[in-house]
Amino acid sequence: MKLVRGAWKILVGIKDFLVLVLMLLFFAGLFAVLSYKPNKAAVSDGALVVALDGTLVEQPEEADPFARLSGGEVTKQHRLRDVLRALDTARTDGRVKAVVLDLDRFMGGYPAAISEVADAVGRVRASGKQVLAYATGYSDDSYALAANASEIWVNPLGGTLFAGPGGTQLYYKGLMDKLGVNAHVYKVGKFKSAVEPYIRTDMSPEAREANDALYGALFAQWREGVAKARPKARIADYLAKPDEVVASARGDIAAANLSYGLVDKVGDRLAFGRRVAEIVGAPGGKPAGSFKSIKLGDWIAANPAPTGGDSIGVITVAGEIVDGKAGAGSAGGDTVSGLLLKGLAEKKLKALVVRVDSPGGSAMASEQIRQAVLQAKAQGLPVVVSMGSLAASGGYWVSTAGDAIFAEPSTITGSIGIFGVLPSFENSLAKIGVTSDGVRTTPLSGQPDVFGGINPVTDRILQAAIESGYARFIGLVAQSRKLTPQRVDEIGQGRVWVGGVAHQLKLVDRFGGIDAAVAEAARRAKLDPAKVHAVYLEKQPSGWMQFLASLAGGDDDDEEWADQPAGTDLYGRIAAERRALLGQALGDARRLALGGSVQARCLECMALAPPNTRTEDRKLIDLLLARIGL
Repeated sequence: MKLVRGAWKILVGIKDFLVLVLMLLFFAGLFAVLSYKPNKAAVSDGALVVALDGTLVEQPEEADPFARLSGGEVTKQHRLRDVLRALDTARTDGRVKAVVLDLDRFMGGYPAAISEVADAVGRVRASGKQVLAYATGYSDDSYALAANASEIWVNPLGGTLFAGPGGTQLYYKGLMDKLGVNAHVYKVGKFKSAVEPYIRTDMSPEAREANDALYGALFAQWREGVAKARPKARIADYLAKPDEVVASARGDIAAANLSYGLVDKVGDRLAFGRRVAEIVGAPGGKPAGSFKSIKLGDWIAANPAPTGGDSIGVITVAGEIVDGKAGAGSAGGDTVSGLLLKGLAEKKLKALVVRVDSPGGSAMASEQIRQAVLQAKAQGLPVVVSMGSLAASGGYWVSTAGDAIFAEPSTITGSIGIFGVLPSFENSLAKIGVTSDGVRTTPLSGQPDVFGGINPVTDRILQAAIESGYARFIGLVAQSRKLTPQRVDEIGQGRVWVGGVAHQLKLVDRFGGIDAAVAEAARRAKLDPAKVHAVYLEKQPSGWMQFLASLAGGDDDDEEWADQPAGTDLYGRIAAERRALLGQALGDARRLALGGSVQARCLECMALAPPNTRTEDRKLIDLLLARIGL
């Protein structure tokens, strides 16, 4: 009996000890959450390391903080305005002795965002400071940034091959025919190609014409930017016959890059680190290849956006426009309109800037956001629209509320058109012997009938509703842009335009980024642009979520340059990009099929997105690979 009592006391003691340990861990974690913040005091003389490991976006999505902890893949997203502010403040700060662009794991961004950062890198170089870029292999996007650097380094086992915009797209008509699924499509606009994957097995001539023009304009701008930054590089020759160039270098792509002037140095991370140390100095007691550095997060925290002067509100419409509420990185109609209306009520705003970076989505949610913007006008506030990388379909619908529209030459816009897709499964059910029947009191009883088929009466009503919605869209654009409805219809029809052409078509007023739009809003409010600041009307993540996100993001930023993991070689990078594009295509198809509402969406815009997939898209890839036994 004594033995049992003794054993019980030991077990109770172990239990109490474990409870105490867990409580200590809980309170330690709580303290870390409450005190979590980037280390502003860590900034000292050295090289500012702009490590863009991930994608460049207008508004980062709310990532799953437990994804990496559970073994999942996490792709970082860098906020465009933070990167731009970091580079611009680095130009004039004496603590920054040089800027290092670590592009080893950069996944890219939309053309307009890439162009803005490339220009900012060029401004740093023009200030007289050294800018050094490094990557194992450069993509089109990463090279557009690196071209503006003082020195471009590439790993001897890496190199770059330029692909240009464009590529293949998935079409599901053949699969749907085999499954017996009928896609009932209601649309207006001969260029509205978002529905083509459901009704065709290939690209229509109209879509091909529009995409040729769009991609051609974007590629021409990319080539112009690279040629301007590196006039001695034989970029045209390299683009014309890349196979012959690489073959002449006996398959050594890095050597081919060097001989054609695309890069300045061939070396690994260790050699690059030593080169940077020659400029900014090496820290004592650190591994070879280390140099005095300033981490990007610390620099951004030490250089916050200005807060003096009058307030100009900025509401961000970023990502897919969806009904209801949505987290950061998506534009929920309820969420965005709620943030805007709350800001108008609680903030002493003098003007409003609507920052749009969206391929569109739900027409209902787009109109909900537009109505909220009109409330700012009702309060007498000037409204200026700032288009980011893309403002198409529903994104342009929202933009019609502005007094003036700013865009970049490579902003993707237009796609004035709407559509709806409803699937029915009568043929699918018939294949397995399932039929349907019933009593109907009117032509609309049980309609739309996904089991027995959608009847012609319903088809005509739904198509008429889409045409009415398109007419409303046309009217909004005509009134906003002071064009006739006939002219808007001519340049509408779902066609997508690059910013430079959109300006010629009067869909855009002026070129410029968010700062130019804020300055214009200030002038319209009769304020000095130098004495205002932007107030972003967005929900701030809690300290707990910031802490969990920091854990999910890993600790790469805390490592020395020499200890950082190297990027994958050319084959690995290409494989990762193709895998991500597959997931994105499957995800887009799923979102279109399950949208459940009238859509004002631009499929061409999504095709130009960086190869970054959402968590649910990666799950679709895993499911597909499992199905085919990989």
